[in-house]
Amino acid sequence: MSPARPLFVGDPAPWFIQRCTTPFGTYSFDMAAGRHIVLFFFASSADPAVAAALETVMRNRAIMDGTNCHFFGISTDPADEARLHETLPGIRFFRDDDRKVTDLYGLSPGDVPRWFIIDPMLRVSATWTDGPGVAQRMMDLLCRLPPVTTRPPGIPVPALMLPDVFEPEFCQRLIAYYAAQETRQSGVFTERQPGQSLSVTDLGFKRRRDCTLADRTLVGQVQARIIRRVAPEIRKVFQFNATQMERLILACYDSSDRGCFGAHRDNTVAAAAHRRFAVSINLNDDFEGGELSFPEFGGPGFRPPAGGALIFSCGLLHAVAPVTRGRRFACLPFIYDDAAAALKKANRAAAARTEIA
Repeated sequence: MSPARPLFVGDPAPWFIQRCTTPFGTYSFDMAAGRHIVLFFFASSADPAVAAALETVMRNRAIMDGTNCHFFGISTDPADEARLHETLPGIRFFRDDDRKVTDLYGLSPGDVPRWFIIDPMLRVSATWTDGPGVAQRMMDLLCRLPPVTTRPPGIPVPALMLPDVFEPEFCQRLIAYYAAQETRQSGVFTERQPGQSLSVTDLGFKRRRDCTLADRTLVGQVQARIIRRVAPEIRKVFQFNATQMERLILACYDSSDRGCFGAHRDNTVAAAAHRRFAVSINLNDDFEGGELSFPEFGGPGFRPPAGGALIFSCGLLHAVAPVTRGRRFACLPFIYDDAAAALKKANRAAAARTEIA
């Protein structure tokens, strides 16, 4: 693979999945959004200049708190697997001996080590060639960057809030339906192999109980309201013609276990790649916490009124804050179009072929 074009300030930072010093053994870079990120590309930590730069990072590791700032070293030396290890909460290393990430960022073999600062929206905000004193200048710059938690509240989030999607009586019918069903702990989609998606339980990341809406009358009534009240607004605001709907579930985030959902995107694995818009409809409002936030944009979280919906692109990183009092009930369908339906069919067929093989 030949290197991609060089990156400049203002360019989107390419996303990737690569072997990493995480407990899972890999890391999806897009999940790092919502904080300031330092990327340091180098051939080997055995290089004295690289070792000195990494020592500077370690001396300043208090800056890398994992919330406001995060450091990733990217090494192409297989021997660094034994030499470099993560230092929590905010220092990790990618194992890039296949040069997948290094090439993606436009660096060639023999290049001088290079630094990038990536902003919370995963865009390049600064880049330097390494040299004497550069690592410390990088650390000094990070100290001057505003904390992500205090970013200006005026930055708009590309999400659509709609009240009155469900009537109060209909919300109560759905809550009563949920209460009468057996519920299950909601899983998280992941991929251990490309194209092979599976649902796993991770209570440290997601605590929510779901039930499938199987009553045909209620299913039809939910669909009718979304078609009548949500789809036209999606078409007007996002210029997207929604024709398909899936995952008609009812969900509950319960304060008894501080129900929550960590920062994630809804379309990053093959089984969900066809999803275009998430629709989060609150069924009640007698709870505290549970706000939906978008780390790439900062600012306060969103909380639709009972019966109201929040609609947003499945590609946006988002999180649900812990519910601290009561229970938050919600209806959580996904919206897509005919082209995405064809993608869904193709991905399912490909996954089936892989399983048979």
